[in-house]
Parts: sequence; C-alpha cells; structure tokens
Amino acid sequence: MIFRFDRFELDLGTVELRENGRPLALEPQVFAVLALLIAQRDRLVSRDDLVATVWDGRVVSDAAIASRIKSARQALGDDGRAQRFIKTVHGRGFRFVAPVAIPSQAVSAPEPPPEAEPAVDPGARPSIAVLPFRFIGEPGPYAAIADGLPDELIAELARLRWLFVTARGSSFRLRAADVTLEDVGRRLGVRYCLTGTAEILGSHLTVAVELSDTRDARIVWAERFDGGVGDVHRIRADIRARVLIELELRIPQHEANLARLAGSENLDAWAAYHLGLQHMFRFDRAGNAAAAALFERAIGLDPGFARAHAGRSFLHFQSAFLRHTADRDGEIARAHRCAERGLELEPLDPFVNFTMGRCYWLVGDLGRSLPWLERATAISPSYAQGMYARAWTEALGGRPDEGRAHVDVAMRLSPLDPLHYAMLATRALAHLAEGDDPTAAAWAERAALAPGAHVLIAMIAVAAHALGGDPARAAAWAADVRARDAALGQADFFRAFPMRSEALRVRIATGLARFGL
Repeated sequence: MIFRFDRFELDLGTVELRENGRPLALEPQVFAVLALLIAQRDRLVSRDDLVATVWDGRVVSDAAIASRIKSARQALGDDGRAQRFIKTVHGRGFRFVAPVAIPSQAVSAPEPPPEAEPAVDPGARPSIAVLPFRFIGEPGPYAAIADGLPDELIAELARLRWLFVTARGSSFRLRAADVTLEDVGRRLGVRYCLTGTAEILGSHLTVAVELSDTRDARIVWAERFDGGVGDVHRIRADIRARVLIELELRIPQHEANLARLAGSENLDAWAAYHLGLQHMFRFDRAGNAAAAALFERAIGLDPGFARAHAGRSFLHFQSAFLRHTADRDGEIARAHRCAERGLELEPLDPFVNFTMGRCYWLVGDLGRSLPWLERATAISPSYAQGMYARAWTEALGGRPDEGRAHVDVAMRLSPLDPLHYAMLATRALAHLAEGDDPTAAAWAERAALAPGAHVLIAMIAVAAHALGGDPARAAAWAADVRARDAALGQADFFRAFPMRSEALRVRIATGLARFGL
C-alpha cells in the first residue's frame, strides 16, 4: 500500500519514504512510527500504541519516543512548532493531520501454480506447520530427536482450539533445508512455521526453535534450550511448555501489530479480536469501550468466532468487577450469556471455559466457578491465566496451599502476563489465608505496584500491611485507595473477593477498618 500526502509518498511495500519520487533515508523505527500514524490517521495514537507496535511492548523512555517523532517531522520538513503533519496532543499522544490519498494500483493476476496448492486465507484463524528439526553435525544415537520433538509439538499445539495445525503427514514432507518459508506457506496454506535445529557437542545438547511468519519470512520468536544429553526428557518438557506459552502470546501480538499497520478498514475478524485484546488488558473504561467495538466487529465478520464472544464476556466481567457501571446485575447477566455462547460454539477452548468460570466469581459462587477453571487448565495445562484464576478461587475457597502452588505455576508460565498483578495478589491472599501476614504484605506490595493493578489490589495491600505490622505502608495504600475511588468500601471489596473463611473475612475487615476503609 502507498500513502500519498503533500509532496511525499510512504510505500509500505518497499519500506520507503519518497519526496517528489526521491527516496529519503529513514531509520526503521522512524519509518514504523510514521507508518503507524498515517495508517491510524483517523484517531489519536497514544504512547502505549507506539510502544506496542514499534517497540513490541518493550520498556522505552519518553525521550526515545520523542526522538523518533522529531526525526519523522524532520524527514517531512516539519517541526514541533508548525506541526503541519504530526500534531502532538500533550499528555495523550500524536495524530497525523495532513490529508492522505491512497492511489489505486492495477494488479495483474499471478500465473497459476503448476499444481493446486492451498492458499492462506487472511480471514481464517491462524495456522501453523511444524517442520522436522535439522541436526547440526552427527547425531549419533540421538537422531530421533529431530523428528520426535516436532511430532510431540504437533500433538500439543493441536490442543489450542484457536490454532489450525497442519498434520504430521503433510508438514513432515517438507524439510527446512529443502524449502523456503514462503514455500511452506504456499504449499501448506499456513501463516506460521515452527522450525528448529538440534546439536550435540560431547555430552551437551542444544535445541534452537524459531517461529516465523511465512508471509514475509520474519522471525516472530526464537529460543534456545540447553542441557546434558541425559536431560533430554526434561528439555523435551521445557520445549513443549515454552512453545505453547509463546504461541499464545506471540501470535496474537504479531497479528494485532500487523492489524494496526494495515489500518482499520482492513481488519479481518481475527485481527480485530487480537487488537481488541490489547485494549482489554488496559483494565479501564476507555480500554473496555475500544475492545468492545473491536470484538463486535469480529463477531460481525464471523458470528461463530467463540473467542470473540468470550472476549465480550471478559469485558462485562470487568465492568461488574471494577464497578464501571451502576448496572452490575445487568453486566453479570451479559457476561454469563456471552460465555455461554462461546461454549456453544467451542466447548473445548480454554479461554471460553475460563470466562465461564469467572462469571461465578461475580455472584460469590466459588463452588461452581472452580470446575470450569479446572476444565480450562485440563484442556490446556500451560494456560497461565486459567491457572491463576483457579489459584484465586482455591485461595478464597479455603484451599490456600493449592492456590499458592497453582499461582506459582502461573507466574512461571507467564512472567510478563497482563494479569501478573493479579497473580501476585493471589499469592498475597493465599498467605493471608494461611495466617502468614508478613509474607502476605510483601506479596501484596509487589502486586499493588505492578503494572495494571486496579484499586482493589491496593485494598489488599492495606489489609496485608495492617495485619503484618507495617502501619506506615498500610496508611500510604489507604490514601491511594481514597484518592482513586473515595466511595470504595468494605462491601465492594468483599463482593469482589468472596471468602469462604469467616475468620479470614473478619481479619481483613479489621485491617481495613483500622485505616478508615
């Protein structure tokens, strides 16, 4: 696609910015910033949007962002005072304000391939082929690793209900050394390809795995696994677990980033859904509203998209849980209906089962919640958010030791999860239930300081510090609670955190009351 404005052209195909037909030198990140602003010119692009797209969610300074904006302006002959092309909205973000035209381009039909081959459907769910791994050097008695590991991965990935996995009988006909990634995508009709190498030096085994996009051969994720050849079975387990986790995180993030650059008019159902997820995990009213619109778009394009219905359930849950609306009962009912619709469409999707389990949190029915969460983690044992939700239910339901064990698994599975703050808070609640208040206070402090933590997490910090003997920190967090929501009280807290143990409820209520909550 080519965007034309003023005397410039931004060509996404050749990754060029041209002035009167003359290419201009532009750093890759500056080009990406400019491409995002132009593609999203009908809306404000926030700092978080830039970080998610240009820096893949990594932590970057405001100075780094300002530097790329300045470079983009300089390339266009603009500056911070004139702002003819890029307008700064202080404290909120940036917007491309110059008129943009997209010239029509005649595209000739490609020659048909010599034999019928599947085409990648851009609107279908993501698809992947796992190729046999390649041995570097002589494998000796370990030659089976090269076929055995990818064969196990195919079986594991087939459990991800949102992902189409090419069967072994087809993918094993292609060896990575013999074909290009583009060949794999064209011949098997897949968007993604997982390849790997194995090497043995003496008694040391190294396995390298890469996830690539077959459309442009871009590496989406790569990792190395090392150990002694005697540890091969542990390495196998590590690879299986890590690949499952990374695909759950990386493919959605990659699809959403592609959707951002493509522009909203080109969003297909899957891209709209995953772009919605990025807004959903902001945990605020604006994020919920943006995610709801994208989930609705996804359902409009594909009414049978189970995860989009589950996403709507998640949003209604958040509105009820975080008191975003006065119609709490209505939000609970809507969350339940959307989860039920997701289950009708795809009963074996772990995210769908997760949303159904959390619906029962809203009415304090932990007994009915737990089986759904156990089902979600049985379907996908590496599903970190399901494992956390199960731990939360166990901690409040009188099984804190099980809850602590399961939340530790969740944090190992996904240390950068959007719900990491909730995992830390679950650990704190488990220690409170066990009577270990100082340890609970340490975990609650981490939870309340974690990105995304909402005001109810701060209330856990108040109670834990009050019970753990640190009145100064308890008072500081109580002041934070009042500043964020002066109307919040114990009734709201215990509605959100239903506790089976009356003794625990009394202790936490006492701790909150000491600091005016």
